[in-house]
Amino acid sequence: MNAFPLVRLLPSETQFQFIRMRVGAFILSLFLVLGSVGAFFTFGLNLGIDFRGGTAIALTTAPEPADLGQIRTALAELNLGDVQVQEFGGPSDVLVRVAMVDVETAARVSGETVEDFEAAQQAARRAVQAVLNDTLTSVEYLSVEVVGPQVSGELIVAGTTAVIVALVLMLLYIWFRFEWQFSVGAVLALIHDVILTIGFFAVTQLEFNLPTIAAILTIVGYSMNDTVVVYDRIREMFRKYKTRPTVEVLDLAINATLSRTILTSGTTLVAIVAMAVIGGPALEVFALAMIWGVAIGTYSSIFVAAPLLTLTGVKRESGEEGGALAP
Repeated sequence: MNAFPLVRLLPSETQFQFIRMRVGAFILSLFLVLGSVGAFFTFGLNLGIDFRGGTAIALTTAPEPADLGQIRTALAELNLGDVQVQEFGGPSDVLVRVAMVDVETAARVSGETVEDFEAAQQAARRAVQAVLNDTLTSVEYLSVEVVGPQVSGELIVAGTTAVIVALVLMLLYIWFRFEWQFSVGAVLALIHDVILTIGFFAVTQLEFNLPTIAAILTIVGYSMNDTVVVYDRIREMFRKYKTRPTVEVLDLAINATLSRTILTSGTTLVAIVAMAVIGGPALEVFALAMIWGVAIGTYSSIFVAAPLLTLTGVKRESGEEGGALAP
């Protein structure tokens, strides 16, 4: 008997026929994947300072707390383009990031004669510091660093490598724990989630930076965890119902984990939405990416990962742990 009937999101037993909807789900996923790829090549990504390069200025307004809104307003008047202001460490510590600027922009904001790209970054940096000096009653610069094109290129390679390595390790984990048919289904679902997340950033033109890579890796982990739960139940159902058709057993397994999947996604979304609303600009993009990723990860674990087993030819000859499944 359910002690908390008011928090039950779904009936204790559902009989949705998810596998019968697999063709429509595959078509929808294919459409979304192609749309995401098209958006990526059409609009591109709005790369942040981490990947485009720029100037990072760390400062403190101690002993007074920093007024981030005041700093953003003052720097916005420069019309430098992409300028990020966020707190780091204590309430008096501020990190200001300014994207790479061209020669014309640097000359306009600084009033200096600028002849080349490197001089433009230095002129923009001086203009920003001048505004900060005029705006803040107390300011001490902790560090001033320029992220050049070479460093930003290395960050792009490192971020891409991290995502690829994560996918490969997930493939090996599922292959070891289940069998190769399961690993193919799980990794295809993960690739589906990553492509749709990148497409989300291409369409919305939200800034794509290092926290975004962290969000993608988090989404990969969340989606994989959800998929493993479904796969574990599928293996259990194959052992329990040895003579029932595979499609029917897959439906039973998805329905058996549906309440847990929805409850987990719902509670996760509550926390992430709160982060997006009250977390400020520093967390907003990460939170929005996670909201999209949780929604897509939940969808893929139900409508992509499990139904793909009908195409990969999963076996049911053995019930050994880490091997093929029971008939």
